[in-house]
Amino acid sequence: MRQIETLEAAFARHPSLPREAAIKADLLRLGMRFAPGALVRPVSAAGEPGREHQPKSYFIFSFNMAPMAQLDEEQKWRAPEEIALTGGPYDLRRTIVSVRLNPRSPYLVAPRDGALWLHAGDEPIAQVGLHDLPPYYTEQLPDGRSVAEIAPTIEWGYLLYLTVFRVCQYFGAKEECQFCDINNNYRQQIQEGRPYTGVKSPHDILLALERVDASGGESRAYTLTGGSVTSTLQGKDEVEFYAQYVEAIETRFPGRWISKVVTQAWPVASVKRLKAAGAQIYHPNYEVWDPQLFPKICPGKARYVGRDEWIRRIVDAAEVFGPANVIPNFVAGVEMAQPWGYTEVEQAIRSTAEGLDFFMAQGITPRFTTWCPEAMTPLGDANPEGAPLEYHLRLLETYRDTLRAHRLAPPPGYGVPGPGNAVFSVSPFMDVLEPEQVTSEA
Repeated sequence: MRQIETLEAAFARHPSLPREAAIKADLLRLGMRFAPGALVRPVSAAGEPGREHQPKSYFIFSFNMAPMAQLDEEQKWRAPEEIALTGGPYDLRRTIVSVRLNPRSPYLVAPRDGALWLHAGDEPIAQVGLHDLPPYYTEQLPDGRSVAEIAPTIEWGYLLYLTVFRVCQYFGAKEECQFCDINNNYRQQIQEGRPYTGVKSPHDILLALERVDASGGESRAYTLTGGSVTSTLQGKDEVEFYAQYVEAIETRFPGRWISKVVTQAWPVASVKRLKAAGAQIYHPNYEVWDPQLFPKICPGKARYVGRDEWIRRIVDAAEVFGPANVIPNFVAGVEMAQPWGYTEVEQAIRSTAEGLDFFMAQGITPRFTTWCPEAMTPLGDANPEGAPLEYHLRLLETYRDTLRAHRLAPPPGYGVPGPGNAVFSVSPFMDVLEPEQVTSEA
């Protein structure tokens, strides 16, 4: 079946979903590739160079389905962070999609009639826009590093992504989450000669944010995160290590951005420390709900904390931050990853729906990222096409309907929901929610 036929069959099976969300889900699970010359900076008829676009920053993971060594130089260095889809035969509303490079993808971005178009096989399905390079991206800190290296932006400019520790102390096959390439990504970027700071100091972050703030940029939120700290880092445990950054940012820029922090699930005393530092939203990501799959897919988390304790800590954190501001993430699709996962879509959805209902019944609204089967990870190498498109579309329906059933608003800190509005680029979950549900914190 041609890719366009696969999409149209999916549209017919799921008429309540925006077509934008279905296309986005398929792009995120299968990745995309760029035709030779598609990313060359255009030159006008007068010989003037066109606008530079914002390239991939590799802000925490590779989000690629091939190793860096297998990518051509143009895609390796000029692939955009995200693309915006509009128009085409389906008259798409603006849809922001994270770029996941895959040389084998059926989706190709190529020039057509003087513009860039996304093709499904040979069929053009949407015009492609690229985000302009933010004005502060090429500015340099006193030591010569660029601001983009320290404080890259994603979600079409909405979010600053501050990965302050670029490796994880869950290390090796017996501890690393089996879908995660944070450590591999770090090694690849260093091997390619990309400036890639392993541990960014609070001073680094403040210097970069001063440039961002002075530029008058459009960012509304920041995510502070990094790898797990199971012992100590620079003489600090995980709580003190991450809390120091929030404290520094909120002291220097009080209330300038919505502050979001992604760490492990912490005991209540530690969560209170994070809240006191100035964090507004807490993401203790649980990755996968199924109790049998959790220790196989997340062996380090199972060993150091344990699945039941992880969930208990998420619930306890709601007493500190308020339920709406505790937003645990799960990786949509790893439930179906072989050799351990479900083989039937309905079984996988039933499991994830149980987790969604459990949290939403307590006012906690999880969110999800669409699993990218990254190269050189155990589950990515074993499942190069990720989970079926049908799983992702059923999940979108389930998430939307469970949110409605519990009368909850979309999670705060993600911008405005709805097709044509959503900017969250690594999942279509915000694209399927209703714009009228917008909260003041969006």
